[in-house]
Amino acid sequence: MLQAVLFDMDGTLVDTEPYWIAAEYRLVESFGGTWTDEHAHALVGNALITSAEYLREHGGVALPAEEIVERLLDEVVRATREAVPWRPGAVELLAELGSRGVPCALVTMSYDRLARVVLEQLPARTFGALVTGDQVADGKPHPEAYLTAAARLDVDPRYCVAIEDSPTGVASAEAAGCTVIAVPHNVPIDPAPGRRLVASLRDLSTDTLAAMISEQPQRLRP
Repeated sequence: MLQAVLFDMDGTLVDTEPYWIAAEYRLVESFGGTWTDEHAHALVGNALITSAEYLREHGGVALPAEEIVERLLDEVVRATREAVPWRPGAVELLAELGSRGVPCALVTMSYDRLARVVLEQLPARTFGALVTGDQVADGKPHPEAYLTAAARLDVDPRYCVAIEDSPTGVASAEAAGCTVIAVPHNVPIDPAPGRRLVASLRDLSTDTLAAMISEQPQRLRP
């Protein structure tokens, strides 16, 4: 029944949000603007180009959006190379899914060059597909990223579990037809029918993920 597990990256598998927030503060302050944690949390899960436009509008960063993205990425890639901040239970859950033969995909709005830094710290073939923000036309909350990941794995998204940490990501995965497990971290996620909230990836296993699919027969209709 469980065909694949689709993982968000920032905030879900790795706690890189503090890196992003620190980079935002430094960039805004370099242009004489003022930034707040409220602004920073409003960007969690967004497409990077969307976040860049927000920084232009609310932080006074007078740069093209594409350059804002690249400057932020430079800082976050540098910090992640120094230390990959794994979320509790992330590496263990990925290893268990691999040992059980469950395909996995990484579905992130970060760009390929940051995702590769994280993938370098994992065994080869941990993920059978990678979808990054610079590979899609429409970022989360649009379903394109999750639909693309399912297509690359050659699976039906209705038989996939997506694991997310933000309302934006949850909306994307649910719009794609996935069953969603939310692991709130930096921003709250509201309960909803068919959605499971857990405190940690340590609370999950292959069997619990498979059970989530079997409990939602309405998703499995042709």
